[in-house]
Amino acid sequence: MSLELSTERMQAHIADGIGWMTFNNPSRHNALSLEMWQGIGDILEHFAGNDEVRVVIMRGAGGKAFVSGADISEFDEKRSNSEQRDSYGQIAGRATHWLSKIEKPLIALIEGYCIGGGMATALSADIRFATPDSHFGIPAAKLGLGYEFEGLAKLARLVGPSNARDIMFSARFMPAAQAMDMGIVNFIHERDAIEKACIEYALNIASNAPLTVKAAKAAINAWERDSRAEEVAEVRAMIDTCFNSEDYKEGRRAFAAKRKPNFINK
Repeated sequence: MSLELSTERMQAHIADGIGWMTFNNPSRHNALSLEMWQGIGDILEHFAGNDEVRVVIMRGAGGKAFVSGADISEFDEKRSNSEQRDSYGQIAGRATHWLSKIEKPLIALIEGYCIGGGMATALSADIRFATPDSHFGIPAAKLGLGYEFEGLAKLARLVGPSNARDIMFSARFMPAAQAMDMGIVNFIHERDAIEKACIEYALNIASNAPLTVKAAKAAINAWERDSRAEEVAEVRAMIDTCFNSEDYKEGRRAFAAKRKPNFINK
């Protein structure tokens, strides 16, 4: 099932429990325009509320890049004054909110360049697949711009402070193998195999108990955000929900019968 969107620069469809979100601006290496930010928010909000979707995969069209950051070419027209900046920020902020807050597992399928804002977008995913020829980096130091605290904090938690300093100070690009060594990438597959491998992985997640996966993601996210008391309390409530669910009963029955469980809770 394909979603009807207000822009052709974003595409989305649902198949076999997987919600697919595609950045479709290949002529600009999938740089994110304002209409694309709007589309991201619309897509992820729909996926979040659709029980058919168990896992979300995001990818870039064209094969040359995942996302190359914001589309700077439209800034004179759409971010030229404070009023436009505020409007732009609200739309982009809604998309960023869903990228970081969606409770379902989010996978990034990366082919080609994943730099700057593209790397920040990829880091919002829970799991990252990449091709061997993919390259990663944040060239902020070559542009003279400041990088947001939240993005750098997430990077440092993922790769460690020393590697984060290397990435930001040198502004260099690194190949997928080195990105994997740092923990940026989880899996590397050749271009002719990456989509199949990513789908198989997503389907494996989709076959597991959704409440358990949701609680696990919430717990890890809460830890990343310094284990704030209110978030930890929410996680504990989610864990109680798991133990009180029909899926927990089904999991025990399936284990005893040595069969595959059929989980129904969302």
